[in-house]
Amino acid sequence: MTPIHVPVLPDPEEQVRPTSAESEAPVAARHPIIYNLFPTLAGQAPRWVEHAERARRMGFGWIYLNSVLYPGFSGSLYAIKHYDRLHPLLAPDETLSGLDALAPTIRSIRDLGLSVMVDLVINHTAKDNPLVASRPGWYRRDAQGELMSPFAIDPANADNVTVWGDLAEIDNNGAVDRDELWQFWERLLFQLMDVGFTGFRCDAAYKVPTALWERLITRAKAREPATLFVAETLGARLEEIDALGFVGFDYFYNSSKWWDFSQPWCLEQHERLRDVVPSISFPESHDTPRLAAETSAHELVQRQRYAFAAVFSEGVQLTIGYEFGFRRPLDVVTTRPSDWEDGAFDLVRFIGHVNALKRRHPLLRTEGVLSSIATSSNDVVVIRRWSDRTGTTTGASSRSIATPPSRERSCCRGRIYPRIPASIGFVGRTRRSGRSPPARSSCWPRRRSSWIGEAL
Repeated sequence: MTPIHVPVLPDPEEQVRPTSAESEAPVAARHPIIYNLFPTLAGQAPRWVEHAERARRMGFGWIYLNSVLYPGFSGSLYAIKHYDRLHPLLAPDETLSGLDALAPTIRSIRDLGLSVMVDLVINHTAKDNPLVASRPGWYRRDAQGELMSPFAIDPANADNVTVWGDLAEIDNNGAVDRDELWQFWERLLFQLMDVGFTGFRCDAAYKVPTALWERLITRAKAREPATLFVAETLGARLEEIDALGFVGFDYFYNSSKWWDFSQPWCLEQHERLRDVVPSISFPESHDTPRLAAETSAHELVQRQRYAFAAVFSEGVQLTIGYEFGFRRPLDVVTTRPSDWEDGAFDLVRFIGHVNALKRRHPLLRTEGVLSSIATSSNDVVVIRRWSDRTGTTTGASSRSIATPPSRERSCCRGRIYPRIPASIGFVGRTRRSGRSPPARSSCWPRRRSSWIGEAL
């Protein structure tokens, strides 16, 4: 059996260090490479800094925190009861429970050169939120006058309906005193900005009126132009994503995590939406099972899926623990610091290398134009990537389907690689002539290229 070679990668500290031309601008402002620090796994706010330091070593420019506000009776991070208080598990101590208690921690993270993003949840509250009693006209109600809860229908089975009974839906469109409601959200946004947040993941963005998003985004960017807004749109119809693309969102999350590398829908969606707003890929999230649990902690698959996410779209996001092969799923109600695991492996250096490549390679700093390339093998997928329609920078990534490692495959320019399960390679070049890229190639690229397939 041919041995699987895991390459020794360069030190990420060297890969991530900015050039003199870049050093004056924060890393986060240059590229959306995001580390999701799940707050109740990390614990009290001051403990977040050590995780942020590790994220910085891996070359991330953003720290994304799930909702940090005081939850309702269910304990869910996304069932918010009090907007002016911290989740009790996250407060530095019992005497510091207000939002402003986060400011020293956020400042310490930003001093590392990182920007900090947080969830902005304005489509629902906890059912025991005091606003239910003080502002009853702000909520959606059924024919009997009862609070309505958000729900989701399984697209594969319409009879499978999930209802979040701890939540009450906000009527952002037709609420009584709607302007007062929108002012409430505006004050919340500014309060979070005052604490030090400069990015917002907008939960279920497609369920909020576009006019409200346009107002919030416009006013936030008038105050701080570099503020980043990311639309959480998983499960949304393409028409709903189209509508969000014209109100100021900077990014949305794509669905490449669920692609099987054979069906056409993923590349079709990318082509449909890439000119609307660029996207962010991820190999797992706080809402999905852990990839390592699904693959029995297969380190090569873990590497491949992150590398693929990094080359698929302009942005990439990694969830805390992925770098160590954590298997226990994150839970918005029950996850605690005691759920921290002994890692199955350590991908800190590898992820640092991938992130450094993504930051410096012009092909990977844009959403790109993707198309598949036909191959003679049924178990190899090759995707051609252009930085733009003119092919200013071109390249290709290849993904091999799991096969016995005793087999081998040959790649362009005479290199031979062991055939390993779920491997990925990437090649890229900058076109110097005025000619357009070739329509198709069985061996890509033909000209001088930068090879990093050995590393990925």
